[in-house]
Amino acid sequence: MNEPVGFHARFLATIILGLTTLSSSPILLAQTSSGASGNNNGKLAEVVVTAQFRKQNLQQTPVAITAVNSKMLQARSQTNISQVANEAPNVTLKPQGQAYGPSMAAYIRGIGQYDFDPAFEPGVGLYVDDVYYGSLTGSVFDLLDLDRVEILRGPQGTLAGMNSIGGAIKLFSKKPGEGDSKLAVTYGSRHRLDFRGSADFKVGKSIGVRIAGVSKKQDGYVKRLDWGCVHPNTPIPANLAQGTNCVVAKEGQVDYNGGRIMVNWDNGGPVKVTLIGDYTHDDRTDAGNVLLYANYQGTGDINPYGGNIPYDSRFVPPKGSYYNYASYISYADNGRATSRANGRTKYEGWGVSSTIDWDINDTLSLKSITAYRAWNTKFSNDDDVSPLAHSFGRGNLNYWQVSQELRLNGSFGPADQVEYTLGGLYFRQRTLYATFQDLRYVPGLTPFQGNDPVNAEYKAAFGHVSWNLTNRLTLIGGLRYTSENKNYTFSRRTRSGALHPLLGGLDGKTGTFSGDRVDYRAGIQYNWTDAIMTYAQVSTGFKGGGINPRPFFASQVRPFGEEKLRSWEIGMKSDLWQHRARVNVAAFYSNYRDIQLVVNSCPMYSPFAGAPCALPENAGDAHIKGFEVESSVRPVENLSIDGSLSYLDFNYTHIGQHVPVTKNMVPPNTPTWKWSLGAQYDIPLPGGMGTLTPRIDASYQGDIYQNAVNRPINKIKSYILANARLTWKGPEDKWEGAFQVTNLTNKYYFLTKFDLTGAGAGFVSGQPGRPREWAVTIQRNF
Repeated sequence: MNEPVGFHARFLATIILGLTTLSSSPILLAQTSSGASGNNNGKLAEVVVTAQFRKQNLQQTPVAITAVNSKMLQARSQTNISQVANEAPNVTLKPQGQAYGPSMAAYIRGIGQYDFDPAFEPGVGLYVDDVYYGSLTGSVFDLLDLDRVEILRGPQGTLAGMNSIGGAIKLFSKKPGEGDSKLAVTYGSRHRLDFRGSADFKVGKSIGVRIAGVSKKQDGYVKRLDWGCVHPNTPIPANLAQGTNCVVAKEGQVDYNGGRIMVNWDNGGPVKVTLIGDYTHDDRTDAGNVLLYANYQGTGDINPYGGNIPYDSRFVPPKGSYYNYASYISYADNGRATSRANGRTKYEGWGVSSTIDWDINDTLSLKSITAYRAWNTKFSNDDDVSPLAHSFGRGNLNYWQVSQELRLNGSFGPADQVEYTLGGLYFRQRTLYATFQDLRYVPGLTPFQGNDPVNAEYKAAFGHVSWNLTNRLTLIGGLRYTSENKNYTFSRRTRSGALHPLLGGLDGKTGTFSGDRVDYRAGIQYNWTDAIMTYAQVSTGFKGGGINPRPFFASQVRPFGEEKLRSWEIGMKSDLWQHRARVNVAAFYSNYRDIQLVVNSCPMYSPFAGAPCALPENAGDAHIKGFEVESSVRPVENLSIDGSLSYLDFNYTHIGQHVPVTKNMVPPNTPTWKWSLGAQYDIPLPGGMGTLTPRIDASYQGDIYQNAVNRPINKIKSYILANARLTWKGPEDKWEGAFQVTNLTNKYYFLTKFDLTGAGAGFVSGQPGRPREWAVTIQRNF
């Protein structure tokens, strides 16, 4: 990672020096004090989080947290969870390309997961209204009617549990009575049309109801062209199914609909009940991909058209293009039947949950969270992004999960100086992964289909305590015990349902994994003044084990164990300059052990020497160190400035045999440097016409690699993105209007890349980010 270290260090120094100067400037203090007029105008609002199982001021919570409320999400023109990562230090969230379906790659502090296969566990815990979401598929959540987003950097093994080794992301919806009703309409680039609305009302004296819904539609931005239409004098025939001007489809389309209903029962007594139901329907073209490199040297039968048509750079569009030649058809050839798909991704999911809060007495309360979720997704992928019959696949996953969590919160001692939480969690999930693969670049491999059930069960017991020794000194401790069990049963059949001639030995084979683990947290917190708090802690976490999801032989159906992390962290949180400047800093050093890496040779588990292998094993250890800075400033009453900066240094200390990774490499989606900077100014309009607020945001992501085996060809180069928004709020906040531009400089960059050169496929594709887009929003608040 060749990053301009000096530049970023100077950037950090400038932020800290500027904030320190602001906090000590008597002129500015006098100006803002007079402007405040004895109220909270011009001051930073208090942020309340629940990271330690109870409501706390963010500035008094000894955890590295990025907390973003609904107003800031709207001001930054953010509509899904992956976009929040732009301003979150050491956090990378990317919607995946077509090969991984409707899923997200999630990494925090260099630890996470990008593979959607149910054999693997997420490395970042995802929660919606305190319900754990056990899958990366369907995790690109829309920010529908949210109160706030909390991003807890890891490990969060005792507070968030299993698979929060990198950290946890928690979304909290607005509750009945906590948010106003509204209706918003957005129109923008490529026929974008969004509707968002919420209604908040009472039924009788005890029941509050909040209903929210969203519908988003937009044309795609990557054209899928018919090669035979564009190049009529080649052996590849035109095969236009729809469209004109040789355009078959536009990938990267948006067609998303979702809704949520929340019912809260509260009669003023000790028991409160909240019921939540939600539904999501997402049916669109595949993620937009472009071919970046093609040079297949294998002997597979990939050309069904006749003539000499190699898979090479002829199918690679010019740099900076938004088009491809994917056909989603592999024509019949040499005894193979035709394989085809429609090039679309469909996801449909729903969930229900019940939360019961019982205030047993003044110092003791019990919370019960019961939930059920289910979803189904169908997607297809023409991975080679060309008209040749190189690699083609379809996926269909059915999923459900059920969970039950109990938390007992209490306190005792003089002035309730000891606060504690005791709890337990039961979680069970099942995935049925049906797949069809026609991989003609692999010589001799005929098409196969699988229908693999994957079952998993987790149980946990945990405790957390904060002991306020004095009004300034607090000791913190936590323990969590987790047991996990998983089994994966393989099915490998031909199109007709017969045993596959090469892979049939896997049919009916079941792999199992089980393990248990104790995580701990120990920390100390000290408030030097009412404005400055520091903390130090050591904590652990782990990511669950699993079973090799891609064996070639029954003997390769092997389990792999958990990843483990122990991390030391120090931090400072400060509210300076009479709550007009906020600076939070954290530095960490982590020992990362038993990293799950894929070995490409496993003779001890293979039937013959040189047999193919892609077996995950706990084959690596690493040290990780870095820091994060987040700041918010209101130098004058109507001006707000926020910024962040992060640095991460990842170093492998051990790599096992037969692993193609070397010690100078880094995990996927791990930039060394990230920063963001945003500013807005509220301009009161004359005649009581409301306010006009211009805002601009810029964010930088350093170089990242998309494969554990780093190659220049799978590197995504660093880039800066800028967004701008102009918002008008009318008198009494009844009407709002906004004009926004995202990717203001029209930067051509990549969200993800897909590199299969190491597997002999000879290609790299990429998912370009969305080009510059504009939109206009009108909103009515009720």
